[in-house]
This record gives sequence, structure tokens and C-alpha cells, in this order.
Amino acid sequence: MLKSMSSHDGAGRAGDSSQRADLPTAPPPSAISSQALVQLCAGIVCMAMVANLQYGWTIFVGPIHAEHHWTNPQIQLAFTLFVLFETWLVPFEAYLADRFGPRPVVMIGALIVACSWIVYSKADTLFALYAGGIIGGIGTGFVYGTCVGNAVKWFAKRRGLAAGFTAAGFGAGAAITILPLTHSLAQHGYRATFFNFALIQGGVILVAALLLRKPSGRAAARAMNPRLLHTQHDSTPLQMLRSPAFYLMYVAFVGVAASGLMATAQFAPIANGFGIAKVPVNLFGIVIPALTFALSLNNLMNGLSRPLFGWVSDWLGREMTMFGTFLAEGIGILCLARFGSNPVAFVLLAGLVFFAWGNIFSIFPALTSDHFGTRYASTNYGVLYTAKGTAAFFVPIGAMLALRTGSWSTTLTVAAIANVIAALIMLLLPRVRRREIQQQQRSLEQGRAVEHGGTLAPAD
Repeated sequence: MLKSMSSHDGAGRAGDSSQRADLPTAPPPSAISSQALVQLCAGIVCMAMVANLQYGWTIFVGPIHAEHHWTNPQIQLAFTLFVLFETWLVPFEAYLADRFGPRPVVMIGALIVACSWIVYSKADTLFALYAGGIIGGIGTGFVYGTCVGNAVKWFAKRRGLAAGFTAAGFGAGAAITILPLTHSLAQHGYRATFFNFALIQGGVILVAALLLRKPSGRAAARAMNPRLLHTQHDSTPLQMLRSPAFYLMYVAFVGVAASGLMATAQFAPIANGFGIAKVPVNLFGIVIPALTFALSLNNLMNGLSRPLFGWVSDWLGREMTMFGTFLAEGIGILCLARFGSNPVAFVLLAGLVFFAWGNIFSIFPALTSDHFGTRYASTNYGVLYTAKGTAAFFVPIGAMLALRTGSWSTTLTVAAIANVIAALIMLLLPRVRRREIQQQQRSLEQGRAVEHGGTLAPAD
């Protein structure tokens, strides 16, 4: 039954032949067109230029506090608002990309992203700080959802790898710029750093967006990955919302994203809580303070994990790959809570946590297209991506829990448990997906029988 759901089956090819007869001959499934590579590279560049809006935020918290004396929870509300507006508007932004193509959507995002950090640079009130977070979230959503959705459309057989490389730009982009950002903060202060990098990041996105376009029928006609369970039916967002598999994916996404966002936003306070932020660490022949070392390594590992585990999921399967990484992240967070007071252990364990965390942003887009089809890929993943916004509510809760208990141990333990629960969900998800795809296949067969004037016996 499941073999017949692959895009390689003869019935599927025969049924589609009349629709594809006027299309140019597609290259072999193993081939990758130069245009697809251009789209991938342009998307990666755009993603790298919005990375600092999330991953660079933590190094601005201290300078903002020093100038305005706002509390950590007050400042971090700006980060929560950023994530909420980055994620919860993505379905609408992704609809625009599906409707009008990626280029105009990302160009608009470039202008909004630049405005965000300019507002931060001028902010003298919490209201202005929060406005900067909201504007930045909207702009990042325009760029993020569009680029990831465009990648999975161009690379039908390698969705995990393509989404991974694109998402890696968001994860590793901050690793490239963390040292220039830190240097600029020390030399010019946080206001000038916000303003100058606003112009640089917005300008680069604007130029890269000129290269983006959606795939033609030739690219869309390429074969699916025969190793993976996938559907032939393109579900609309409303149809997706009636799927039990969607809600299992959503809960798992929230659990893993919450722990990662907490670590991202509160990383500097966690390091300070362990008393090791400024302690020199000597690793790989490099000697720099533990916090700076960990931030650079975290962003590098986060970016590296996205294409790596995206590629692994193309071969091993989406759910099994996430089961292993979610479990590893949970164990890593528990070890961080236990051994984080050691500077070397802190750097290495934090790197492990971010390495295991980043894959959700490459595998979930691919899994969404596998299970719900590609026609509405950007919009459907945009709906799932709102889970990151839901997870953002746990960032200030984690900070308040640490404030109440006097340490980060309880917060980190709760985050570890959430990852273990998400790992267990991944063991259940394939069974639910298989049942839904079988139901879709029966409906398709019944529809074909009615169309040809025949009848179809009920399935056992």
C-alpha cells in the first residue's frame, strides 16, 4: 500500500501524464539544476542576515540593562514579542510568498528588518524597545518563512538537506558576526552597533532577494524520495488543521523550541549565574572568555546541525532522526544543569545542546511537505512554525523560575523533561501518519473509480 504512495509508482505517472505532457523534460532525479543552487544560496544569505535578530540578542541585554536599569524579565519581554510576531504572522507571510513568489516578500522583509534595529538604537523607553522587537519579528518572519518554503519546493528529493542548509544560515549566520558585534559593542556601544548593523543586514537581504523566484513546473515535477513516507495529496491549511499528526508535531515543536529559545535568550544570564562568563577557556588552541567562546560555538553547532540532520533524515527518516536528537538534547541540558559551573564543561555541553536543537528547523519543514504536500508548503509550515511563538511564552517563565529558586537548575531540568517528552512523541508519530496517508490513498482510489464510472470495494 505505502509503496503505491510514492511518486515513482506507475499509476501515479500514468495519471499525471496528460498534465505533464506540455512540460519540458525534467533532468534525472539525481541532478540539481544551477538555478536551484542559486535559489538555495540566495536563501542562505538572506537567512544569515536575520540571524542576529534572534541569536545576537543576548549580548545586548547587559548593555541595555546597564544604561536603563530595567530588569531582566522586562528586557526579555522584547525578545518574547520578537519571537511571537516572527512566528504567528508567518502563515500570512507565507501565503503571500505562495501567491506572489518569494522576491517581493523578502524585499519587504529586508526593509522591516533594518527598521527594527534602528528603533532599538533609539529606544529610551520599554515601549520603544518592545516596538523594535515586534517590528523585527515581522521582518524576520517575511524572510524566514519564505526562504525555507522556497527551498523545499526546489529540492523535492532532498527536502531535509535543502531546508537544513537554508535554516543553517539562520543558525550559523550569527556565528560569523558574533565577534564583530562584540567588538562593536565594546568600541562604539550598543546604540551605534544596532544602527550600523541594521543598514548592513537590511542591505544584503535586499540584494540577495533579487535572485529569488519560485520553481517552474519542470522543477516541481521531480521525483519524491522513495525512502520516506509521503503523500500524493496537497492539503490546504484548513485540512492540515484537522489532522491529528499536525498536533503531535506541534506539541513536539513547542517542547523542543521552548528549551532552545530559553537557552538562546538567557544564555548570558545563565553563564553569569554559574559564575563562569568571564573565565578564560582554552580549547582547540583558542583562549577566550567562556561566554564568548560558548556563544560562537553554539551558533556554529546550531548551524552545522541543520543541514547535517536534514541530510540524515532524508536517509534514516524524519521521526527517528528527531527522536535521537531530542533525547540527546534532553540529556545535554541535564548535564549542563549539573556540571555547568565548570567553564570547559559549560562550553562543550552548551555546544552539544545547540547541536541537537537546531535540527527542528530543517526536519519539520521537510516533514510538513512530506505529509501535507508541496502546493501549500510555505503556508502549511508557517502554521506549524507558530509553535515557536507559543514556545516563546516559556522564556520569561524560565527567567522567573530561576529568580524564584535562586539558580537555573530547576529551569534547565524542566527544559530537559520537555525534550524527552518530544522524543517519545516521535515514536508515536509514524503510526499516526501512516494511518492518515492510507485514508488519503483510499479516498483517491474511490475518487478515481467514481470518475471512471466504476466502484471500489470498501477497504478492510
